[in-house]
Amino acid sequence: MNISVFGLGYVGCVSAACFAEMGHKVIGVDVKSSKVKMINKGISPIVEKDIDVLIKRQVDEGNLSATQNTTKAIRDSDVIFICVGTPSNSNGSIDFSYVDRVCGQIGRALKYKKSYTSVVLRSTVLPGIPEKIAIARLEENSGKKAGKDFGFALNPEFLRESTSVYDFYHPPKTVIGELDEKTADILEKMYRPIDDKIFRIGIGEASMIKYSDNAFHAIKVAFANEIGRICKEYNIDSRKVMQVFTSDVKLNLSPYYLKPGFAFGGSCLPKDLRAITHEAKQKDIAVPLLDAAMESNMEHIHHALDMVQKNGRKRIGVLGLSFKGGTDDLRESPIVNMVEQLIGKGYKIRIYDKNVSMARLIGSNKDYIKRYIPHIAKLMSDSVQDVLDHSDVVIVGNQAREHEAILGDLKNGHKIIDLTGLDNANNGNLKEVDYEGICW
Repeated sequence: MNISVFGLGYVGCVSAACFAEMGHKVIGVDVKSSKVKMINKGISPIVEKDIDVLIKRQVDEGNLSATQNTTKAIRDSDVIFICVGTPSNSNGSIDFSYVDRVCGQIGRALKYKKSYTSVVLRSTVLPGIPEKIAIARLEENSGKKAGKDFGFALNPEFLRESTSVYDFYHPPKTVIGELDEKTADILEKMYRPIDDKIFRIGIGEASMIKYSDNAFHAIKVAFANEIGRICKEYNIDSRKVMQVFTSDVKLNLSPYYLKPGFAFGGSCLPKDLRAITHEAKQKDIAVPLLDAAMESNMEHIHHALDMVQKNGRKRIGVLGLSFKGGTDDLRESPIVNMVEQLIGKGYKIRIYDKNVSMARLIGSNKDYIKRYIPHIAKLMSDSVQDVLDHSDVVIVGNQAREHEAILGDLKNGHKIIDLTGLDNANNGNLKEVDYEGICW
């Protein structure tokens, strides 16, 4: 491919050199003449392991060059990568002016170009920015339509400084935010030699991937440090603790708890989180991340309540009362919390949960039900149909096969609020029901 790379910072330099090393013809573009001159002399403008060798070799072989002439670079390119910076403003917002400016320049050059060209945004941008700034500016200045007259894709990078060349050739994943199939096909073909884990998804989802990654990385660092401070207070080696912790790839480092849904509950998570944060306070150890987990959990319950209240309908059915499907455990169930608040606000509630119904007679939670929530036990029904007949709004509180009926033949105009991610809903089998997921 003939490629141009706009912006010769860390991402741009590494991308340009590595694409050239893979056999593509690459032109780097930057507003700074010093960077352009250094590249053309075979000198790296950044300090990064192995990049100087790659740049020197590819310039000598004629696969890599640099210019300030944007029109020439675009004219000679099949694919244009935008790698300009998106720095922070003083208030924490992101400065997208570089993306705006370069898309204007590219658009003006595309106006006079007859061959189909793909523009690939590699800069880190928030959801909405590709459409509102990048595509809008490209179309405005070219007079052409994205996806029809020129291609567009979002291709976030996952390069770490000091290991970015290695990361380019050994990526954790390759994400292509797809607008037009032709551009996505081109990118997949380019990346296939170095990665077999390629995700072609929507532009919005692709833009959120990088922010999700970095937010989670930041949380992991803060989490390890807070655990470390508690460990040190007890003369415990936190490094050994975290070594064992990270060896668990079934639960700790896995997708298991990373599925958007309802609040956590049960007999373990809330109790143990309160215990460790209380103990930290007794030792005067600040653990704001751990403290915030319970607050965040309550905010999620409030969010679910708001979803119910905004409908203005008072007859509410609840499918699933225990804190997760397949159990009768009601201890600190967020659904119980939610039902109690709805009762207090005057809502008429009817509840179905097969496991809890059994627990009222023989289960381990029989005493708990009688002692703590007898008012809720009176609202229990023995059939899904009864709950549906009673209700205008149905809350799906946990996953069970019988709860799928709300998406099938038993629907009768309900508003469905899904806190769990029903299988049929995940498969897009909504059959025109009035459905809303808590996080989707």
